[in-house]
Amino acid sequence: MLENIPLIKNISSGNFFLIAGPCVVESEETTITIANKLLEITDRLQIPFIFKASYKKANRTRSDSFMGIGDEASLLILKKIRDTFKIPVVTDIHESGDAAIAAKYVDVLQIPAFLCRQTELLLAAAATGKTVNIKKGQFLSGEAMKFAVDKVRTAGNKNVMLTERGNSFGYQDLIVDYRNIYAPTETLKLALAAVERKKVQAEQMAAWVVQLNEKKLPEGFASKADNLIYNPDKNSLEWKA
Repeated sequence: MLENIPLIKNISSGNFFLIAGPCVVESEETTITIANKLLEITDRLQIPFIFKASYKKANRTRSDSFMGIGDEASLLILKKIRDTFKIPVVTDIHESGDAAIAAKYVDVLQIPAFLCRQTELLLAAAATGKTVNIKKGQFLSGEAMKFAVDKVRTAGNKNVMLTERGNSFGYQDLIVDYRNIYAPTETLKLALAAVERKKVQAEQMAAWVVQLNEKKLPEGFASKADNLIYNPDKNSLEWKA
């Protein structure tokens, strides 16, 4: 996964990788200073590093909270950091229309935890071809994130990763359940297997359609002809073809 992210360094070190930076771009000077310091530390310790800053915060609690200095201004600062320091950059997106815009400036698109089930947002992020980092919703188990991963992968983008975001216990308590960190490993394997199975089925159906258009009966259809005509299973691949 990491090797597919442009500009990332130290991936052969065996260290954990770090996503770090300010919550949101507040100014060019501050953001560049933070990026420079983080790069200095991660280079010295040989830690793979992705710089993170939101170009806008559309999910603030209060209406008068700081949201950003302007979309284009913030994105240009992130691009400047990427180009100057030669490091990959990640930023959040909140609406499907944000995906294509932000993708012009950064290497990774991040889906906020509260939006991790938004199908159109996930599909828009996947369509950019950028690596997609989905933060786990505080209301979800690790296992449930397989569906979010599947949405990105079935859109043709295999570069997807998950970030643990804790779970809500009561109204104010956010607790990290470390069981979630291990759960996705197996569920991701299942999701990958499901995607591969769908791909094989789609190729089989396409081959059958070609044969049927040529007025040829595909192998195995003859024995199922009566059922296909008089009592079809409309979920079967043969019927769909």
